[in-house]
Amino acid sequence: MNEALLAFAAMLLLAFARMPIAFAMGLVGFAGFALKASAPAALAMVGAVSYETGLSYALSVVPLFVLMGNLVTRAGLSEELYEASHAFLGHRKGGLAMATIVACGGFSAICGSSVATAATMAKVAVQPMREHGYSDALATGSVAAGGTLGILIPPSVVLVIYGILTQQNIGKLFIAGILPGLVAVLCYLGAIAVTVRLDPTAGPPGPYVAWPARLRALRRVWGVLALFVLVLGGIYGGVFTPTEAAAIGAGGAFVFAIFRRGWSTAFLRDVLVESAVTTGMLFTILIGALVFANFVNLTTMPAELIAFTERFASTPMLVIVAICAIYVLLGCVLESMSMILLTVPMFYPLVAHLGYDLIWFGIIVVVVTEISLITPPVGLNVFVLRSVLPDIPTREVFRGVMPFVMSDLVRLAILIGFPGITLYLTRFVA
Repeated sequence: MNEALLAFAAMLLLAFARMPIAFAMGLVGFAGFALKASAPAALAMVGAVSYETGLSYALSVVPLFVLMGNLVTRAGLSEELYEASHAFLGHRKGGLAMATIVACGGFSAICGSSVATAATMAKVAVQPMREHGYSDALATGSVAAGGTLGILIPPSVVLVIYGILTQQNIGKLFIAGILPGLVAVLCYLGAIAVTVRLDPTAGPPGPYVAWPARLRALRRVWGVLALFVLVLGGIYGGVFTPTEAAAIGAGGAFVFAIFRRGWSTAFLRDVLVESAVTTGMLFTILIGALVFANFVNLTTMPAELIAFTERFASTPMLVIVAICAIYVLLGCVLESMSMILLTVPMFYPLVAHLGYDLIWFGIIVVVVTEISLITPPVGLNVFVLRSVLPDIPTREVFRGVMPFVMSDLVRLAILIGFPGITLYLTRFVA
């Protein structure tokens, strides 16, 4: 146990020293494995993990979903989603911020990335809100919070990684994320309503849009609905596997992007390079986390944690609450993917030992991870907005996300207290 805790401390120390988290996890994992076994065994382990991860058929879904998200981003679907949401909600107090949340939810359904959702919607939504007199805090906070939906509403790269780590059905994980995603949207809309009620100047109402114009705006987002139905409908209809669905979704996104933007070698090159860079980053983090996890598995930590949880056999919910608290704390210093890859291999056996459904636990993990995307000091979505909008101070963005953090905690309590919300739709999937 002490060896594992020292390894965690060393990994965090290296991360604070600005070493990339993937290399920090890999270096500490390699050194620990070499000390516990031998240097040749550690080298063989690193080679095997790298080789097997790179050639994993199950993980081929990751670059395909990343490619699909990049294609639809470049195709300009985000603008139409925002315009449609604006047409229906913009005339209300805080309506443009509400439209941003709804547009983020729709964009997440075809993107699967929180960072991409936040960066894209920041370019689309913040300037119109500022022009209508919205406070910078509410404008940026709604985009940062709405961006977190990218890792929950399917198809989600994070849910794919969780499913592979825990050997759970990815299709069930996807469908389990739908109702919690809708709950998230409703909670965020509630946070905006409370914010503008307390400070009406933060989000003044915009002009009313007539119904004919609303319907025209709605018709322009058919591409989002078509891709969503194609990918998820195919999975749940048994037509193809999640990996095949990702390939078909990427192909559909490519056709849609060409239809919208026309053929361009530069466009295709930019999309492929961006997708390759993102995929390389994800796989590097994954390999580093697996190397670190292999070392932790050599220590006594897993067995001691299981023995510790047996003390709470009569109140297992305390263990879930403690795990959530750990995630919230880790989210202050680690980014989301690193956190999931680092902790899920350690926590999911405990949760299974306590008798909880691992599909439900996966959604809880993602929801807690969403909170980490907007909490200081390492709220990744906040810094994405800061890079896109350099004239808005970071403290202003963090101030804007606080109501959404509160609503996230309420949502987490609801999903923990009522697991049926998460698991209801999984009953209809074989």
